Amino acid sequence: MAISRGLHHVTAIAGDAQQNVDFYAGMLGLRLVKKTVNFDDPHTYHLYYGDEVGTPGSILTFFPWPGARHGRAGVGQIAVISLAIPPSSVGFWLERFVAFGVDHDAPSRRFGDTVIAFKDRDGLQLELVATEVSVARRPWSDGGVRLEHAIRGVHTVTLWEHSLDRTEEVLASVFGLRPADSEGTTTRFVSAEPAATPVVEIRVVGGFLAPIGGAGTVHHVAFRAAQDDDELAMRERVAASGLHATPVIDRQYFHSVYFREPGGVLFEIATDPPGFAIDEAPGRLGSALMLPPQYEPRRAELERALPPLHAPLAATASLTEGAP
Repeated sequence: MAISRGLHHVTAIAGDAQQNVDFYAGMLGLRLVKKTVNFDDPHTYHLYYGDEVGTPGSILTFFPWPGARHGRAGVGQIAVISLAIPPSSVGFWLERFVAFGVDHDAPSRRFGDTVIAFKDRDGLQLELVATEVSVARRPWSDGGVRLEHAIRGVHTVTLWEHSLDRTEEVLASVFGLRPADSEGTTTRFVSAEPAATPVVEIRVVGGFLAPIGGAGTVHHVAFRAAQDDDELAMRERVAASGLHATPVIDRQYFHSVYFREPGGVLFEIATDPPGFAIDEAPGRLGSALMLPPQYEPRRAELERALPPLHAPLAATASLTEGAP
């Protein structure tokens, strides 16, 4: 059975695009690997961050909607995105958060790892998880954060659900994930591959508040499919589970299938190929506005509609203000 290798990317909603670049490329030190448009709403950006080449599993993406209302996490939604760091980097990141005025909590422990909960400028709930799993991953080394402390991709996402059973069935039957451990009302699911890396955590929150979409909330999570044939096999298993899946959609840098799991969270199946270097050289990733062929004839119109973006301010501040 074709199984998922883990997470491909996580997509969230932001407000101001430049503020988003300053936080993720500047303060967090991720690489802006692609600057394009929302293929379903081309008058807004779609920004991709990750490691040097945008390796699946390292990618965070955002739809920045200027003036968007602030949303609220709730049941039936991805509430938290966790990013991996080396265990020796906890002190570095605490100092950096203080230096840049980032809203964060004191370190805590979960599943044996040190966790620092924090929020971006739109209130999106994030975590840094200090884990040995991250050490083997190669981070972006030119983002203003020293290599030994740089973020090593997405660790897990946390779903808030009414109950566990039906979502667990989908994670197992479609993606080949299995439960590995539980703490309180949270269950961790890992890949069935030999490395057994963490992928998803589900927190059962019962009758918690319903989510409100808007800036600072997660739109969807994408799971990896190695090739197109693997994606089609997973899509067939979605249908066999009685859920509706979209046709395969060409997203230029990967091929996508979308469906909602029984709890209401929007899932995507995304292929590893073709990747982000199909229209930019690896050394130039994220440096220009890239448009899919259907929007290239409208380039002048779209460039007038999109706000200009410049290099992240936080990276400059770290050099001039002595931040870590």
